[in-house]
Amino acid sequence: MKKFAETYPHLLNLQVQLAVIQEISILQATLAGLKADEDNFVRVPLTKITWYHHISLIPKVKDIGERAFYILATAQEGWSRDVMLMQIANNYINTKGKAINNFSETLPSIQSDLAKYTFKDPYNFSFLGSVALQNELSIEKELTQRITEFLLEMGQGFSFVGRQYHLTIDGDDYYIDILRYHLKLHCYVVVELKAVEFIPELVSKLNFYISAVDEYVKTPEDKPTIGLLLCRTKSNTKAKFALRGVTQPLGIAQYETEKLLADVASALPQIEDIEIEIEIEKTEE
Repeated sequence: MKKFAETYPHLLNLQVQLAVIQEISILQATLAGLKADEDNFVRVPLTKITWYHHISLIPKVKDIGERAFYILATAQEGWSRDVMLMQIANNYINTKGKAINNFSETLPSIQSDLAKYTFKDPYNFSFLGSVALQNELSIEKELTQRITEFLLEMGQGFSFVGRQYHLTIDGDDYYIDILRYHLKLHCYVVVELKAVEFIPELVSKLNFYISAVDEYVKTPEDKPTIGLLLCRTKSNTKAKFALRGVTQPLGIAQYETEKLLADVASALPQIEDIEIEIEIEKTEE
């Protein structure tokens, strides 16, 4: 309690200088609903999260601006204390809104800003365990079996519509990897999951699926469908080039599971085993 009082001398509020907020785009988006006072300070109410959250947040996040972000993000997303700490460890503040996208060119300004900060890069699917050597169908199956963790990682507002969502177009069958609906954007989100590095050809397929959902699934009340392409790795430059001239709203991000290094390391001989082999060879000589 003494540490809390020393950290927050202004009772019930965390004061953040407006200049600090203006330097970081994600802070501007998160704190947009809070107005600065006459001294150019924005006041973030501490009561938005619990005491249990605060006593964990104070030692983990020293920067005032970042702490304000996590207070509001925790309140908005409904994170438990453990989830908040996981998001801090995963560097959430520097992933939110980072997906390569063309939203500003393909959506109205108000919706494009909301769409931009709906997606992030990278997504952390480490809750799946070691799936680095599996194909996308295996990963899709694991994600849908761990739907709570999947929805949590995707962020607030997403609902799950279906996996391998079936569409028939001119007599041919097509299957969308994952179809979701976003309650705040009021639109369907087509998620294509690839267990490979990004290649430009993947954009064309996703663009096709977006058009198909707009034609056969979307209702007049829904906003334009958005596509999200998730790849194992990507080049930001290639992703930006691939989006030039694309008229459908589309984002590109990568995802992470447990590191491939761990998978490879488990299959390699350990140092102790190598030393034993060397000793045996010396003895035989």
